[in-house]
Amino acid sequence: MFLRIIKAFLLIVICLLPALTGWLVKECLTPYAGPGSDIFFEVQRGRSVRAVVGNLRSRDIIRSSLALALAHNLFYSRERMRAGEYEFAFPVSAKDVLFKIVCGRIYLHPVTIPEGLTGDEIAGVLGTQAGVEPGPFRAAFRQTALVAEWDPGAANLEGYLFPDTYLVPRKATAGEFAEAMVGEFRKVFHERWRKRAAELGMSVRDAVILASLIEKETAVPGERPLVSAVFHNRLRIGMKLDCDPTVIYGLKLEDKYSGRIFSRDLTFLSAYNTYLHAGLPPGPICNPGRQALEAALYPAAENYLYFVAQGDGSHHFSRTFAEHRQAVQKYQLKKN
Repeated sequence: MFLRIIKAFLLIVICLLPALTGWLVKECLTPYAGPGSDIFFEVQRGRSVRAVVGNLRSRDIIRSSLALALAHNLFYSRERMRAGEYEFAFPVSAKDVLFKIVCGRIYLHPVTIPEGLTGDEIAGVLGTQAGVEPGPFRAAFRQTALVAEWDPGAANLEGYLFPDTYLVPRKATAGEFAEAMVGEFRKVFHERWRKRAAELGMSVRDAVILASLIEKETAVPGERPLVSAVFHNRLRIGMKLDCDPTVIYGLKLEDKYSGRIFSRDLTFLSAYNTYLHAGLPPGPICNPGRQALEAALYPAAENYLYFVAQGDGSHHFSRTFAEHRQAVQKYQLKKN
């Protein structure tokens, strides 16, 4: 009798196994229409497989919680459900849902930081594009341990938040953004550039400060090495840089910038006023991009000392003050 029971059980298993396998394959591979539109789903840290699978079913992302749980036990029993936010576009199969979560292919949101923004302005961009509160970002902005290796005297991360498009989780923190931007700066400002800065008698900080001035003075890529040449030449002979953007930055620090710069502002008492103080300002005035950084290290081989805006976004460069005065009169008259 016992042997008959075992034989009957084995027969049932043999008959049911193909049917169960076929059901599982169908459930895992057949695309499921779900709610129809794309949906975001968050796997919270520490949640069990059972809880995650149950949530997937309650959100109507999968057809069968049993099938997904079985598939996980059969194929990914040693893998955990990775925390993060996932995007699912329908129709989608249970197999693809499981694979995405087990592999941790979380949704990455593009956040673009333009060249030439200050840290405070970047805080505004992150607030708009990523929902990061300005307070936590300003706190992260002061975490100078991230740059202490090459700028031990930094008061904040100004100049080192590299402008680029970052793909980040939608709930990335202010600290994670700061680390990502400083990390990208580290990659861009590589060892060869650091050696070049040393050849010019500049620290990394000096190069970044100069690049920030170049970034704010011109948006024309071909002019950046020429603007760099003007500043390098002035620094070499001890001539003041007379850089309007440094004055604007000083005014912004004290919340006194009205959107325009006036002649009276050129006497504004600030360490950043390069009309009053020779040499570089005490810190970067923005976060420069790759081209501005490169221009700071590789100025054009020109002996220009002056430049003036031509009214179309470009500049006229001069070697002597007499040439510069003529250019100012010409383009000021054209502007008027």
